[in-house]
Amino acid sequence: MKFVVLLSSLLFCVSGFAHIKSSTLSEIESQLITQINKQLPDANALLEKTVNINSGTMNFDGVEKVGRVYQQQLNEIGLETKWIKGTAFDRAGHLVAHYGTRGPKILMIGHLDTVFEKDDGFQRYEKRDNQNVAGPGITDMKGGDVIMIEVLRALKHTGLLENMSVRVVMTGDEERSGRPLSESKKAIIEAAKWADIALGFEDGDGNIETAVVARRGSVNWQLDVTGKPAHSSQIFSDEVGYGAIFEAARILNSFREKLSNLGDLTFNPGVILGGTEVEFDEQTASGNAFGKNNIVAKTLTVRGGIRALTPQELTQAKAIMQQITQQHLLHTQAKLTIADGYPPMAPRPGNYALLKQYSAVSEDLGYGVVEPVNPRNAGAADISFAAEHVDMALDGLGLMGSGGHTKDEVADMSSFTKNMHKAALLMYRLSVQQPD
Repeated sequence: MKFVVLLSSLLFCVSGFAHIKSSTLSEIESQLITQINKQLPDANALLEKTVNINSGTMNFDGVEKVGRVYQQQLNEIGLETKWIKGTAFDRAGHLVAHYGTRGPKILMIGHLDTVFEKDDGFQRYEKRDNQNVAGPGITDMKGGDVIMIEVLRALKHTGLLENMSVRVVMTGDEERSGRPLSESKKAIIEAAKWADIALGFEDGDGNIETAVVARRGSVNWQLDVTGKPAHSSQIFSDEVGYGAIFEAARILNSFREKLSNLGDLTFNPGVILGGTEVEFDEQTASGNAFGKNNIVAKTLTVRGGIRALTPQELTQAKAIMQQITQQHLLHTQAKLTIADGYPPMAPRPGNYALLKQYSAVSEDLGYGVVEPVNPRNAGAADISFAAEHVDMALDGLGLMGSGGHTKDEVADMSSFTKNMHKAALLMYRLSVQQPD
């Protein structure tokens, strides 16, 4: 019976590296792949252990607990680690680590938190079959965190880590960023300014045949509108004007007309409340409105978001939105506030060059070509804060699957092994390639 269980576990671990074209790999590369394969049982155990620790963003104890588990692993590999407390930005904190002073400077990015808080019903790692596992945050992104750790472990074991300089940043607030962003994203930005290359281990669009060279940024906006309250029989008159709701409707429709075809940009009004009195709770994203059919609306508030592929798109959208907002209907006023948020990860040439190298690694392993993700299929991520400071950036190197941010989050464990192989070989080849 023990033999059957062991065989099942082995099949679960090795599904995904049966088709490696060993003839295309150097001897040291083959040794690196062999070392990763030896680590797979422990890697699976580490993934299961940390998926079973709730680390919803606002569960500070849980986020730190996951971070401490990973910290111990990185310490054992030989990295110098530090836990950065998140008091300054009202979150649990971040795990950072570094190793080496030679070769290319590589930043590896992950996050410890998930969208599933302590009271959520989805809490446990559950093996579905020999290839699929369900669990909260398994693809977004504890699988990616474990891939990072195991890649570093294999590189260290084979002596290859000595030829590169590595920094690791695992944030505790990717799913719900702390404020101010200048504090919550400081660790990533500082590491990126040091680095030449940034590698993100998110799950991208869940397709192992793609990786992320560009991500749209994400910022929030708030529109507050006021009108002159009066009996509705006087609306549109010179004395009363149009009221807050008509003014908001004008603004939102003008946003749609001017922004809906602006490059890869999208904008969305997510919630709106209007009437005589309005209350909105930022923490719960809910509120109340009071008004009557025979009263011209006095106040209205809208909360929304913008996603842009480039800084230029975002700057242009902000200018257009402010211009529209300032063209008031009679007896109305409006104020548009656009907050700080995730900057765009623009599609730069260096990112495509790095993808080309990653795709070549994938092909040499027999895993096929890797294409760039459509930016509309990949949401904002922490690498966006690093991308503008490095020569090359690539994301979507983590554990793939489906159903992220839902109770149907399921990992395809064949990608666990493959993406360890690919990331390890990429980092090794980056360390030995000659600069132009």
